[in-house]
Amino acid sequence: MEIYWVLRSIIEYELWGQIMIDELKRDGEARMKRSVEALQGELTRVRTGRAHTGLLEHITVEYYGSQVPLSQAATVSVEDARTLLVSPWDKQLVPIIEKAIFASDLGLTPVTAGNAIRVPLPMMTEERRKDMIRVVRGETEAGRVAVRNIRRDILNDVKDLLKEKMITLDDEHRAQEEVQRLTDNYIAQMECLLDNKEKEMMEF
Repeated sequence: MEIYWVLRSIIEYELWGQIMIDELKRDGEARMKRSVEALQGELTRVRTGRAHTGLLEHITVEYYGSQVPLSQAATVSVEDARTLLVSPWDKQLVPIIEKAIFASDLGLTPVTAGNAIRVPLPMMTEERRKDMIRVVRGETEAGRVAVRNIRRDILNDVKDLLKEKMITLDDEHRAQEEVQRLTDNYIAQMECLLDNKEKEMMEF
């Protein structure tokens, strides 16, 4: 009977180790997903020759005493391939929004027409295009590093489980392979975002 309880304790201990590995993978995958989403947000803000509403997402304006995202003070739409149209909900916001767009790091010159603000996107010079490509590649590399750091954190925790004898060497090797597959998957998603952004930048 004593052997039974010893064996049962060992099995429960190992099962707990597997549960811990699964939890580490779930947490790591969630963090990797957030890294991809963060990169997507950063790339959206990089200006190309094509008009898209995400270009102005990071701009904030003062609205009734608070700094709010532009999307909470106006409607932003695409008028044509090279022009954004900003329609403030309150006409008193027109000069405030115009100033905020002009002061942003996008290099845009808004033009007010009545209660609407048109934001034309100038043609990108070859030099500017190369600069922007360097920026998006740098952002993507930072994303890759973030995902690899998450992989490192997971594997370090798995090694700790091995040291505590909560998992076997086979469990560790299996976890390494699974975590590497996760890493490869999310880095591939980042590469896809980069490729799409570079193609978009080369169209104009």
